Amino acid sequence: MKLLPRERIQSNELGQYLDPPSGVLFGSNAVRLGAVQWIVAAVILTTIYMGLPRVWQWIEPLEITPDHRIPYSLSEDYWLYERYAKTVLKNRDIIPVVGDSVIWGQYVRPGETLSHALNKQTGKTEFANLGVNGSHPVALSGLITYYGAAIADRKIILQYNPLWMSSKRRDLQITKATTFNHPQLVPQFYPRIPCYDATVSDRLSIAIARDFTFLSWTAHLRRTYFDNQSLASWAIENPYANPLGALTLRLPQPEDSAPSDPIPWAEKDARSQSFDWVAPENSLQWAFFKRSLSTLQSRGNRVFVILGPFNEHMLTDESRAIFADIHADMDAWLVQSHVDHLAPAVLPSGLYADASHPIAEGYVALATFLLESDSFRTFLDR
Repeated sequence: MKLLPRERIQSNELGQYLDPPSGVLFGSNAVRLGAVQWIVAAVILTTIYMGLPRVWQWIEPLEITPDHRIPYSLSEDYWLYERYAKTVLKNRDIIPVVGDSVIWGQYVRPGETLSHALNKQTGKTEFANLGVNGSHPVALSGLITYYGAAIADRKIILQYNPLWMSSKRRDLQITKATTFNHPQLVPQFYPRIPCYDATVSDRLSIAIARDFTFLSWTAHLRRTYFDNQSLASWAIENPYANPLGALTLRLPQPEDSAPSDPIPWAEKDARSQSFDWVAPENSLQWAFFKRSLSTLQSRGNRVFVILGPFNEHMLTDESRAIFADIHADMDAWLVQSHVDHLAPAVLPSGLYADASHPIAEGYVALATFLLESDSFRTFLDR
């Protein structure tokens, strides 16, 4: 570095030293990149940004069993869901079963779900559990749109749970701000979700993360290895731990247990209930279900819709009559739209754990009903 007389050394408002005659910055910490160097730096950063998530898939083992489902603790790990779907659906014969916690299996073990019952009764391993716990239809539409690109050019079973229309709150139509499952998957700006009150900055962050794999991958690391905390928060709680040591490369496996006790609903609360049903033409959840169906069809999928199951035993007579009209309207729309579908017969009361979730024996009965129906057998044989 060229030395200057003391009287010629001045500093600007940033504390940087200047040579007054030339106005040139100088100092041992000054780094100036030329055009070529900027290009090289950009290429390196872009390679890291795009390459790390792909490299991570090679070094982080993903062990998939025949009855695999997304672990309960990682229900909001959408990067993992996308990777899981891509891996499972490399087999062109696999039929994904997509839906909410009824498909995922809230009251049963992984080996007692609908996909397992279908596989057992057909003697094949061709049905895969791609359900996600808590994925109401608005969220499921976002999951399919942004993280379900692997579900293309195949047969698919798509479940719709009428429970999401049983009140304005479940239909996300109340104006009071409220919490609900999977807010990262709902539309952030349009159409507007009345009860969703996230800040503009939060909405922007979520919307941007959907289009940048690197950001959803870092969210995967937080959920899997850092207790769903930012690195700074995790470091404060673990001041002597090495962050690299937390990256164990061991994904949580699906718990071999039911998240909720599989007790028949009548043994918990045998009272009849009256729901404040939302008509299909006014329902956000039904509208987004139709959007999911359209998205899947546009990707070359042949979709079979399961409309239910639903525990009508727990409804009052008046509520059951309203539900019958709503159910008929949804069925009529599917017929008019030429969508293969089936509304399962109401299961015996003792096979429901609540308003919509069967227990293990209920899934066996549901699989039997599907496989004995002409429409479902025709769907499978095509």
